[in-house]
Amino acid sequence: MICPECSSSRIDKAGLRYLANGSSVQRFQCRECGYRFSEKRKNINSETNKSENRQICALKVKNLEPQAKTKLAGDLEKLPQEAKGLIAQFLAYLEKEGYSKDSHYPNNLKTLVRLGADLLNPESVKKVLGRHNIKNGAKLQHVYAYSAFAKMMKIDWEPPKYKQEETIPFIPDEKELDQLIAASRSKRMAAYLQCLKETFADPGEALKLRWIDISGNVITINKPVKGHLPRQLEVSNKLISMLEALPKKSERIFPTTYNVIFSCYSKVRKRAAELQKNPRLLSIELRTFRHWGGTMIAHYTNGNVLTVKKLLGHKRIENTMKYIGMIHFKGDEFEVTSATTVEEAKQILSSGFDYVTEKNGIMLFRRPKRFSKYS
Repeated sequence: MICPECSSSRIDKAGLRYLANGSSVQRFQCRECGYRFSEKRKNINSETNKSENRQICALKVKNLEPQAKTKLAGDLEKLPQEAKGLIAQFLAYLEKEGYSKDSHYPNNLKTLVRLGADLLNPESVKKVLGRHNIKNGAKLQHVYAYSAFAKMMKIDWEPPKYKQEETIPFIPDEKELDQLIAASRSKRMAAYLQCLKETFADPGEALKLRWIDISGNVITINKPVKGHLPRQLEVSNKLISMLEALPKKSERIFPTTYNVIFSCYSKVRKRAAELQKNPRLLSIELRTFRHWGGTMIAHYTNGNVLTVKKLLGHKRIENTMKYIGMIHFKGDEFEVTSATTVEEAKQILSSGFDYVTEKNGIMLFRRPKRFSKYS
């Protein structure tokens, strides 16, 4: 079997899709690009298939709910009956109160239920959170979710006090990011990683990019994640060529979910680490591309906070400050030139080079190979 998206033969079974007449169709998922598809049925003009198609169309007329809600309903089926009702009520409450459709609050509540928490008992929720082996920052997200639920149910509770840990993110070398991109056998995965590298976007922002967001060599991020601002970034001809080579079967450039893309990326990362004999690659998360970009911009702009803030799309300057002075890069990432006269020096400075020092009557200058347009 061949993936219709990237033509890879590395295919896994991905559960069943149940039809309206009670029958089922095998679903598959490509291990390279993450694309999910069903096996084409034979004899599509048979009376059985015509009957199935009629029933499916009739079902769609009666129920025009989005696919995302169908998936949520499937997840709810795995929970206790009482919890299913409460979370379904919570979903309607979030929509009414204007919360984002991408809110993780319902998933956070489902996690609490699976861990044994009684949503109507705040002390039970505190107990489950206390023994849950996750970082305090993740626990805070569960606290925020349950606080919204408690407000809906008019439950009095005193949230536990967790503080976000301050950590220094892992910053790889640029060649290590390029190794991961080169190790991607799927054109879509390679283009996605290259997009993360050049736009410094959050992984979720990159997944929401649409074809209409590309104009020439400029990509517009119009659907930022929480805490980010919309922005425009100039990218290389290489990235535009990689994107143009992808099939345009959807409004979005990368029509998949974060869980699917991360699952495929984990396999790419593991394969690259084995091929390159470099265990550091295993520490590179999808968000690491953004951290690398932030430190590069900060270094090459001599710590210009406003420039870093603008390119990363931060709403709060406090989020930008962690990149200032974090790391210094190698000298081979700079172009170097020299001048012996004042006129030569003027021309070199007008080209974006910075004066470094003078030795034996020769003035030395340098500028970064990348990001020089931001300095």
